[in-house]
Amino acid sequence: MTTTNEIADKLATDHGLTKVQGKAVVEAVIAAITEAAIAGNETSLPGFGKFKIKDTPERDARNPATGATVKVPAARKLAFTPAKALKDALNK
Repeated sequence: MTTTNEIADKLATDHGLTKVQGKAVVEAVIAAITEAAIAGNETSLPGFGKFKIKDTPERDARNPATGATVKVPAARKLAFTPAKALKDALNK
């Protein structure tokens, strides 16, 4: 698993930044994606993929233990669609 700290360390090493600066860059990117998602906007990172909001309607579901029907409320979810370049790199 890669953490934000590991990404920040890699950025700092590769670009001559301090670890604190690297962490600030990673946090700024995450904050920008979060703000766009909250506003309902799509974020596209060419070569990596797109983050977009997906609205899911209210639906009925079943509790597997009791068999009772439960209402699952409508929700907004953040969906990620990988770019073709990323898919190709994963499937080499």
